Amino acid sequence: MDPTNNRGPEEHVRDDDVRTPRQRPPRDPLTQALAPGNSQNAPALARTVQLVSGDFLLTVNPVDGSEIELCPPGERPGRPVKFTPAERAELARASRPPVPPGHSLPRMPLLERQEERERLVRLLARGRSVRLTGPSGSGRTALLDAVAEDCADLAPDGVVRLSGYRRTVGDLLHDLFAAVYSAPLYRPEPDELLALIREIGAVVVLDDIEFGGGALDELLDATPECAFLISATPEVAAPSADSLLEEVFLGGLGRAGGLELLERAVGRVLTEDEANWAGDLWFESEGRPLRFVQAGALLRQRDQLRADPNAFDEYGYYEDAPVDAPFDADDLHDVPLPSLADGAAPAALLASRLSESARATLRFAVALGGEVPHQAHLPALVGDTHADAALAELVGCALVTPVGSHYRLAAGVHTQLTANGYASDAHERAQTAAQHYAWWAGHPSVTPERVAAEADAVLAALTGLVSVAEPPVEGEEESVAVALARAVAPAFAASLDWGSWERTLRAGAEVARVAGEVSEEAYFHHELGILALCSSQYDRARAELEASVGLRGAVADKRGSTAGRRALALVDDRTGVTPAGGFGATTGEEVPDARYEESASPPGGVPATFASASPPTPPQLTTVITRRTGPPASHRPSGVKRLVNGTKRNLVAAGAGALLVAVLGTVVTLGATSDGENPPPSERVGVNPSASPGENGGGLGAEQPVKDDDSDSTSRPTEPDPGEDGIVGTADDPTPTPSKKPSKDDPTGTKDPDDPTKSPSKPPTSKPPADDPKPTPPDDPTPTPPDDPTPTPPDDPTPTPPDDPTTPPTVEPPDDPTPPDNSASGPAPSTPVSSPPETTASAPAESDEPTGGDLTTVI
Repeated sequence: MDPTNNRGPEEHVRDDDVRTPRQRPPRDPLTQALAPGNSQNAPALARTVQLVSGDFLLTVNPVDGSEIELCPPGERPGRPVKFTPAERAELARASRPPVPPGHSLPRMPLLERQEERERLVRLLARGRSVRLTGPSGSGRTALLDAVAEDCADLAPDGVVRLSGYRRTVGDLLHDLFAAVYSAPLYRPEPDELLALIREIGAVVVLDDIEFGGGALDELLDATPECAFLISATPEVAAPSADSLLEEVFLGGLGRAGGLELLERAVGRVLTEDEANWAGDLWFESEGRPLRFVQAGALLRQRDQLRADPNAFDEYGYYEDAPVDAPFDADDLHDVPLPSLADGAAPAALLASRLSESARATLRFAVALGGEVPHQAHLPALVGDTHADAALAELVGCALVTPVGSHYRLAAGVHTQLTANGYASDAHERAQTAAQHYAWWAGHPSVTPERVAAEADAVLAALTGLVSVAEPPVEGEEESVAVALARAVAPAFAASLDWGSWERTLRAGAEVARVAGEVSEEAYFHHELGILALCSSQYDRARAELEASVGLRGAVADKRGSTAGRRALALVDDRTGVTPAGGFGATTGEEVPDARYEESASPPGGVPATFASASPPTPPQLTTVITRRTGPPASHRPSGVKRLVNGTKRNLVAAGAGALLVAVLGTVVTLGATSDGENPPPSERVGVNPSASPGENGGGLGAEQPVKDDDSDSTSRPTEPDPGEDGIVGTADDPTPTPSKKPSKDDPTGTKDPDDPTKSPSKPPTSKPPADDPKPTPPDDPTPTPPDDPTPTPPDDPTPTPPDDPTTPPTVEPPDDPTPPDNSASGPAPSTPVSSPPETTASAPAESDEPTGGDLTTVI
């Protein structure tokens, strides 16, 4: 048998067989999972979370940005209920810092604190709130733990432990609500939050508070049924003068207490030299317990060095050294005591005798501003699978202390390590941590609650990169800081840690701006707008959302722009503000198509600057073309319809009292001075003129006047005879018979007739015969009562047109034939506007309805 002939059954086919051989399944399950087309290898869907914030339903979308809408009635959760005592105990255990792996040192006793402990318990039992003030390292946290155990049964809602580290009043109120009430994915509005918190009766132990004064009063006023035990350093602002807080100051230990604590930390009795050294340390440290715990770690390391000087070089730490070895043996090496300076600042000496993983962890902590990453992240950050055991070394040396649910460098350690070169590669360490957290937070298996538990370290990494942010180099990938902020922001929002969410968004917007990533900057501005909208800060929400919509418009992000506009509409609905441009025309508005009988005017009105060249006219009358302000012309009829409607309104307005007297007087005067041979201009000029025709017969196609008009107030003017060529305004047009010249002494522009009491008895025909271009004079003039003539005031050389267009004044026509004028005051000489779509109308100035953006001829 040929061992090289390993062809399978599916491979034993003829060469001319067209069947495709069946592919074997891979043996390795990992290879099968990574095979192309496998559903398990498809990218994970974006993790969206829906939560309720007050009246809003918020959908946290990490792709296009969060979407917000009014919460439907069926989606709003019921009234939150309180946790049971068992559930509160479970939550308290989960909120404690993790226990370091490996061998742990025994708990240190609480020395010389019994008096303060009993006083605090008595005050809390009476319902009084207490503020415990002491310097860093004085043992405030240990005293709070002991008092919390004594007060476990004082209040109906038990003891609630909170951390004030980097927390505001609003953050603490929401933390208190989450610690007492069961309300998953629900964030109450401010009024509801205060109402629920007033029902909480608990002893609230608040450690490391960072504010005082009025903010502290606000916190106490919001929780009238709670008794607070607050710890703070002397650097924090004091309570207000009228505050009801009891003040308790925590000092250092006595000399005897310091020596006892040092012996318990070392695990043996001190020698005489060590006791003298401890006395000097007590004087220098003012009896702070932290210094004695760190000094005990120095003495333990000294004992291990005396037992085996090479233990550190071989193993990296002293775990294999005999703990119970006699220190008075002859084979012990002489190791001197640490100096007083090393006892006062022991961080560098302690770190130099730790393992490499522990020192690398300290470097990360320095780069992160003192925040120690969770022990589960240390193997990935340090690159050692056993690096999680480094946390136990740091806790045993008192280089880190618990703060809330995590650890951070103890007081003064960050400064001491920075002075000894541990911050030389801080930027590289912060970037490494940011890359790790960005990958970890974006993994589908990581819940938002886990990301929120690591918020301080994540924000420290992000802040460290923001301070050194620079524009990206050509060819560089996405900014690490932007990727981190983009990954953790949705998790903070979904976990209801909105204080961390806001800090992340502001830092992300800054680094995105510096990096020039417009789409990411738009995302952060959008999220800031959503956050402000949920917090009822509508002005800030509008500003952020408008910035986001503008940026997304620049990158043509339609989905993101739509989400931003929806949120803006919700802001307008909440504030009751109508969007700009809701009424009238705005810049860039499209002009609707005009009908064939109208001329379309742009939204801003028609400028009156286009005058056509026309023959000079006698300067008897002056035509003033003005532009009236008012609503945009696109909302009113233009052209002939506007003139017709205006004339009808003038006829109605002529019936008013004071205006009627002036109209009647003008009618009588003009009728008495009219010439018998020349017909009144009412036969030639109607009240409904059409739009001005263009040159050579061009026009707007306006409605044609009626052939047989009646002589009432609504009759239309006769159309001028175009002559033989059929074009108005040419030389062959017949010239109308001019009326008599006005007297120079008569400022009204008319001449008194022989019989001032005579006036036409019946109106003339509206149109003369075609063979006679001159109008026919009236046959039977009817006398008008002479006792009611009202002459035109002589101080106005420009005659005012009457509101009743039946008897307009007679005016001398120009010598040269001109196209017929469309002015409602008859063929008065004026300078017409030659723009074809414009119509010069001299509607009476007394009209009570303005015409917006029109050109008006005032005579």
